[in-house]
Amino acid sequence: MPSAPALIAALEGVLGGRESGIALVPAAQHEAELITTALRVGEDVDDDVAVIVSTSGTTGVPKGAMLTAAALIASADATHERLGGAGTWLLALPAHHVAGLQVVVRSIISGTVPVVLNPSFSAAELPVAVDAMGSGRRYASLVAVQLDKALNDPDATAALAQLDAVLIGGGPLPGTLRERSTAAGISVVRTYGMSETAGGCVYDGVALSGVRVRVGDDGRVALGGDTIAKGYRNPADPDPFAETGWFQTDDVGVQDDSGVLQIVGRIDDAISTGGLTVMPTLVEAALATHPAIADCAVFGVTDARLGQRVAVAVVLATGAGAPTSAQLREHVTATLDATAAPREVHVVDQVPRRGIGKVDRRELTKRFDTGG
Repeated sequence: MPSAPALIAALEGVLGGRESGIALVPAAQHEAELITTALRVGEDVDDDVAVIVSTSGTTGVPKGAMLTAAALIASADATHERLGGAGTWLLALPAHHVAGLQVVVRSIISGTVPVVLNPSFSAAELPVAVDAMGSGRRYASLVAVQLDKALNDPDATAALAQLDAVLIGGGPLPGTLRERSTAAGISVVRTYGMSETAGGCVYDGVALSGVRVRVGDDGRVALGGDTIAKGYRNPADPDPFAETGWFQTDDVGVQDDSGVLQIVGRIDDAISTGGLTVMPTLVEAALATHPAIADCAVFGVTDARLGQRVAVAVVLATGAGAPTSAQLREHVTATLDATAAPREVHVVDQVPRRGIGKVDRRELTKRFDTGG
């Protein structure tokens, strides 16, 4: 991954049509070698492709979303329109991920230079970085674990409260985390999107300008409009770009009468237990309100009778004792059907994550599934 100035210069070239497309790879050697090979770096690419961004490789070879300059610019413009105008951005996410990439693109569009902060920043570094952003409108794009770290430090919390908006993406935002942010005066905006949509394209459930949302009869979410990638660098079967102008996601969602979208989980994360379907994110939201739980992840394990049973890995709150399975089941059934209540509980030091913060449920299943 090039330095921030070098990346800005390269992106200015491709956005302006002066240079050919670039592929973004991480700095870590093993990841870089895998993605460089998977994305066929060095081979010809269509002239209108500005950037190739790696997609998740946890279920196979990274496919690589081919983003045009028009899609990247449309996303940046729509973001600034929604937030109230262009401004200075804090770059605290890896730039080879689409969320970090879009911070750089928005900065270029704004005519500003992002303030760079290591993704694993300490709470003490955050106020310094915010001060370095100067005056005018100021924004940050973070993931939930970074926000949680800031909220545990009064000075870091106060620094984020100075910003005009803090975008949170990369996975679910626990309700308790949003409540703490609101109480601290932080203007949190929950974003939903992916590499294939040039990053977040739905903010707080409402599509950005130029973005279309459709929920199928099976609950699967499709996204269309100006920010959609041209396709994949490597073929996929079935092709989620098969319908012109649309990208078929693997997410399940619901829309209310006003069109506000709520993501309830991923199709491949769904747990089939006793012939019924449980979406892990809904269970996690319920469990997050338990006082003994600092973090949690729900996943499925093999069950000889039910097919799968609901399991949960929990990180305990400081000073809290481990809740029993019966206690957590009672807590969950206060708001959800008994089918969703976990049948086994595993206390862990931390929830495994991949990318910029997504829960790695496959790792948990691999670790705790005993085969029924």
